[in-house]
Amino acid sequence: MARSKTQLRADFASALSSMYRHEVPQYGLLLDLVADINQDVAQRHGLKLHSRIDVERHGAIRLGTAAELHSIRRLFAVMDMHPVNYYDLSVAGLPVHATCFRPVDRQALSDNPFRVFTSLLRLDFIEDDALRAKAEAILNQRKIFSDRCLELVEQLETCGETFDSSLAAEFISEALEIFRWHHTSTVDLETYQALNRDHPLVADVVCFRGPHVNHLTPRVLDIEAAQTKMLERGLQAKDQIEGPPSRSYPILLRQTSFLALEEEITFSNGAETGGRHKARFGEIEQRGMALTEKGMKLYDSLMSQALELKGQMPAEEALKTTFSRFPDELDVLRRERLAYFTYSVGASTPTTAKTDGADITSDANIDALVQSGTIKLSPITYEDFLPISAAGIFHSNIGDDGPATAQARSDKAAFESALGMKVKSSYELYECIQAESITECLRQLYGERARIDVGYATTR
Repeated sequence: MARSKTQLRADFASALSSMYRHEVPQYGLLLDLVADINQDVAQRHGLKLHSRIDVERHGAIRLGTAAELHSIRRLFAVMDMHPVNYYDLSVAGLPVHATCFRPVDRQALSDNPFRVFTSLLRLDFIEDDALRAKAEAILNQRKIFSDRCLELVEQLETCGETFDSSLAAEFISEALEIFRWHHTSTVDLETYQALNRDHPLVADVVCFRGPHVNHLTPRVLDIEAAQTKMLERGLQAKDQIEGPPSRSYPILLRQTSFLALEEEITFSNGAETGGRHKARFGEIEQRGMALTEKGMKLYDSLMSQALELKGQMPAEEALKTTFSRFPDELDVLRRERLAYFTYSVGASTPTTAKTDGADITSDANIDALVQSGTIKLSPITYEDFLPISAAGIFHSNIGDDGPATAQARSDKAAFESALGMKVKSSYELYECIQAESITECLRQLYGERARIDVGYATTR
């Protein structure tokens, strides 16, 4: 029996979730909590939950070397997961930069949108030359992929779009070992403490056998309810939700988590004193609509203004005050080109329409079709991440008093060199999905005359 790339991705995500649930029992509690909230929201609003909601997860890992990043890119590619966007987390005082491996086309995302936010440690942020050299030597000695895992990746790369089920099952078994938690550090206590003093993320990457999953995030439809329920069920929730404020039509991404577990570890020299490490936590996310570049510029501007107001009022009030200037009506968001949408022909609309010589791809014509109800709108889900929100989650779990890194500096070129390819632009991906949906509508309405590139509702 053959397995497609999408099925392989779904099988791996399910297996990873089961492994993580066994390792972190609180994660199981989180899944139950999210499922209850989603069912309650669906019942209250008369919604039918899309099948992707139940299985939707994003994981997060941290890698130490360029070679590790290059190999993990190949591993994810056989599951039809590709690097999207470059995230420079040094702007928030963290010694890492990152990308997100995820599906990119509309059907693959609908079937299973499994994502892995993948960070690469930046050793150049370690100011102590001797400590930096020691960390580099430790990382160069470790081997996070088994020989068989790499052999399987190479085999699957040549198989095309489907794989033999036994080969797929063996691949999943080998790949899971990369992400498993290990209670024993590969370094002695003194080395661990020195790296941890430089930055907890440095210790988390350098001192362990592999890039253990540090969270596996389900999607919730009401994150305020999730925040409340976590506290009610005895989970130590972080003090505030990261991202934009609550809105009638949610945008981008909102996140919260229970705080990182303090886990006992042993060291390579057998010492037990000080053997405790914070790495893994339980995150929940609520996803809204994807914004255009114009929309993101407005978002970033309002977030900056909210930060300036935080000294004068509570953070939540500051967000609500500034974001009152961000439109919260679908048609306004569409007309002002602030968000991305998919377009579909209404069920009762005739399959052909007259053009009277008009340009059927013009903004005016498409606006008229939307206003008349001929074409229906659906916001495109934001599939990506917000660096400041991600950093906020990291900081709340490693401790707000953790040391800061050196001055922020982006290095996308070095990251892409390690990756072995350029990252994809999420804006281009969203625009492609939107344009494809408009073209499909125009073909249904006007026939083959609509076989034309569509540039509607971009950032121009």
